[in-house]
Amino acid sequence: MRIVITGVGLALPGAEDLAALLRTDGQRGEPVDPGARIGRRGLRYKDRASQLALCAAAEVLTDAGLRPADGELTVAGESVAVVASSNLGNLDTVCEIASAIAEESTDRISPMALPNASSNVVASSVAMKFGLRGPNLMLCNGPTAGLDAVHWGAALVAAGRCERALVVGVETRNHVVEALTGEVDLLDGAVALMVESDEAARARGALAVAELGQYSREGSVAACVDRVLAGGGSPGIWLTPDAAERPEVTPGTPRHDVTGAFGLASGALGVLQCAAAIGWLGAGGAGSALVTAGDDAADGVAGMVLRSAGKGER
Repeated sequence: MRIVITGVGLALPGAEDLAALLRTDGQRGEPVDPGARIGRRGLRYKDRASQLALCAAAEVLTDAGLRPADGELTVAGESVAVVASSNLGNLDTVCEIASAIAEESTDRISPMALPNASSNVVASSVAMKFGLRGPNLMLCNGPTAGLDAVHWGAALVAAGRCERALVVGVETRNHVVEALTGEVDLLDGAVALMVESDEAARARGALAVAELGQYSREGSVAACVDRVLAGGGSPGIWLTPDAAERPEVTPGTPRHDVTGAFGLASGALGVLQCAAAIGWLGAGGAGSALVTAGDDAADGVAGMVLRSAGKGER
């Protein structure tokens, strides 16, 4: 089954369009204000990760032609799955509640905050907000989580569990995350993709922005790249974190690190990289785009190839 991407949603500081994902200046924009983006109604008791994910989700639904701005879903809710990825998004809530319990100060815990301590709060919040009643998954499995989420969205579609999957990656920056990771250059934003079967997209007259190719999860960068590129030639660009050692498995291929402009993206990395690949393809990039997340020191390396959706499609 041919799996395509029919929309992209961004809730990133300083990124108004896909072209911004390819910038290399390292400048940070102003933090996203969810209330200004989607209105403040219903956001009061949501954690920041969920708020950012809702912003990206609202935009991708509109971009994919599934929901007019401030309108109703134009397809059956059961046809849309949600797959979210975030490793650190609700870490501040979890730590604050754990600290209150340890100090026997449970009166400090708001009942309205407790749902935000659940790992799947992002995926469930997006589904409930927009009436998406298909399968609902949350991935929190380290640096490959974002690419794994894109893969599992595609797998749900290919298996016939749904016709399309809203895949969203989100991370937040706050004092708790900074203290526990030892990092200050962190992503505070969300990116969403609409992963859809080509048949379903064509049936509703939607145009694809990219086609998903081979995915693999291996024990090393070299093994992963060899697997996803098997018989496919050299890619036109390789989206990969520069901080990790990269073997010369694709000599001469230009590389781009999205974390240089947006900070360490953790569980949102793979989704952000795929969006950047779509921006590169849309700008006339020749050939396929290779995306990898994770390195040889991690518990796995995920890789995926994206290519142009074809002539006549945006």
